[in-house]
Amino acid sequence: MGRPSRLGDEDRSDYGRVLDEVIATPEIRLLLERSGVPGGRLRVRGLAAVARTTSAADAEYRRYAALRLRARGGRQDTGVSPLSGPGDQERPGAGVLAVLGVLTPVLAAVAAATFLLLGYGLRLAGALPALAGTLVGVGWFSLGVAAVTALVSVVALYRTAAKQSGDGTASLPDRSPAVEDAREAWLAALRDRGIRPFLLQELAEAAASASGPGEGSGSRFSSPAFAAPDFSGPGFEGSAPPAPRRPRPERP
Repeated sequence: MGRPSRLGDEDRSDYGRVLDEVIATPEIRLLLERSGVPGGRLRVRGLAAVARTTSAADAEYRRYAALRLRARGGRQDTGVSPLSGPGDQERPGAGVLAVLGVLTPVLAAVAAATFLLLGYGLRLAGALPALAGTLVGVGWFSLGVAAVTALVSVVALYRTAAKQSGDGTASLPDRSPAVEDAREAWLAALRDRGIRPFLLQELAEAAASASGPGEGSGSRFSSPAFAAPDFSGPGFEGSAPPAPRRPRPERP
């Protein structure tokens, strides 16, 4: 066999869920109470050993990944369509058209308001009647352009949202019975042959190190304690206290 497959990012949530299920079993909970190891720290150890535990179910994972990739038509990811990629997801000039679709109604409305205010202002003042009529006509034309472009933008936005919603619901072809069966087989192998034996080994080693003499080897789940009553520094074990010095007699 070659190297074990690397667990994909989309499968790490399944790994964490199976790890939590194994830790919550009565067997592991009982061993946790006996060894005194916190459940959260054991979970961290299980997450850190993902490469080791998943290698025990590598054959099932390869089959599951192959079936899932085949159901997706060779695509690696699913879900909402990306912003760019093959197909008509992002055509050249689509960004410019979207900007124009938003700006055109706004600019046309602003121009219509400006021309109408100027035109009717000149009419009220009775000055330049020809220019006033032209400004009023241009203002009403700009207002019509603003209304039409706003309606077109709303319809285009609605169609885009409907298309993306349809793509999102239809982009899950990997939920087939064969893929689901392969996924369940991988999760069962991961639980029984990978995660559970690893956790049992970790708890057994923790219990052995906690009940042993502890000379130079502490538990991997806790720091070594140096506050024992019989602890003494190096070089002072079994040394007797020095004898008191007697004063020398004075010579006559």
